[in-house]
Amino acid sequence: MQENPLIVALDVPDIAHAERLVDQIGDGASIFKIGYQLAPVGGFDLAQKLIASGRKVFFDLKYHDIGATVEKGVRSIASLGGNFLTVHAEKDVLSAAMRGKGEAEQLNILAVTVLTSLSQADLHESGYDIALKDLVLKRARRARDAGADGIVASALEAADIRREVGPDMLIITPGVRPQGAATGDQKRVVTPENAILAGANYIVVGRPITEAADPGRAAKAIAEEAMAAVARA
Repeated sequence: MQENPLIVALDVPDIAHAERLVDQIGDGASIFKIGYQLAPVGGFDLAQKLIASGRKVFFDLKYHDIGATVEKGVRSIASLGGNFLTVHAEKDVLSAAMRGKGEAEQLNILAVTVLTSLSQADLHESGYDIALKDLVLKRARRARDAGADGIVASALEAADIRREVGPDMLIITPGVRPQGAATGDQKRVVTPENAILAGANYIVVGRPITEAADPGRAAKAIAEEAMAAVARA
């Protein structure tokens, strides 16, 4: 059976809030993202509890450092039993991450291409003289060649990435919003259905669930939309 493709982003300020959300969401999702906001205030302990309960954890830490540091950091995440970990799609970072993963088969190393909060104008301002999609595809190829398990990118580039890297690599798309939801700080957004149909294996959704009046109902609605798209894809 196809796994529920919904990853809920627990981008909240404290563990109590995160635990309430997990309880409210119930069986609407089984994969939860822990990132910069939650990790320093008990997020790693929560991750261990989630893993022990049979859920999966997506560590969105976007490692980007010298090789030795990345390798040791990835090894630590592997020892926790983490299932997904983001690193930047730089050659040395990717190589170090794969060394750190070692034999931890449950851990998927995911290469971040271009953040979904960035536009073409943002890239130009940062000194990149390349089309946004071309930069995404360049980094996707780099991740494939390094042996990474998957790629993080906007669903707007998912179809091109899938053609570029083939059927085996995972594609995880943040910046996913249900029809009519506020986009917030995301500039390149796609609905759950369209993300899956474009080739995404998993979608990451935060505020439309965590700030909903009924997070459980919101999560189930998004998961059902995504699963229906999986059946059609």
